[in-house]
Amino acid sequence: MLAAMVALPFAEIYLLVQVGHVIGVWWTLAILVGEAMLGAWLVRREGSRAWTALNSAFASGRMPTGELADTALVLVGGVLLVMPGFITDVFGLLFLLPFTRPLARKVLAFFIARRMNKLGLSTVLIRQDGTIIQGETVIEGESVEGKTVPNDPASSGADPGGRRSNDGRNQPPSSGPVIIAGEIEEQPEP
Repeated sequence: MLAAMVALPFAEIYLLVQVGHVIGVWWTLAILVGEAMLGAWLVRREGSRAWTALNSAFASGRMPTGELADTALVLVGGVLLVMPGFITDVFGLLFLLPFTRPLARKVLAFFIARRMNKLGLSTVLIRQDGTIIQGETVIEGESVEGKTVPNDPASSGADPGGRRSNDGRNQPPSSGPVIIAGEIEEQPEP
């Protein structure tokens, strides 16, 4: 990664010189200025769309994973397009354009998951249809409000940590593990 960051400016300069020799210095500069202007326009347009989608996800109570990734990709893509150079412009366009951003999001998620696995952190990749691609065992279930479990501290009037002070007020829960009581029901095979 560090080697790529060091090599990128040299590759950009080499490519700029080669393009300048082929089409001329003024045309090369005109293309770079045009790409920067296009990048600024795309960042404004796609940034406001991504921000609106992120806010609507928060307002609806959903986890905004895709929207958050899109917002980050738009930001990074805009920075790459404003930087002078053709290589960064290609990556900036991949991150900014709405029809290439889902591919960039998937590739980015793959590399992040691979890096996390190398660090020893477990990851679970789940498709939008709910199928597991790789990772840990996932037990499907649902949360039902209003039911209490026998011997549940919440049903006896205590707080989830199960402690009360002498005057009857709840104390903060202990820092121990959170235990979720329940049962696993076998689903009949279809």
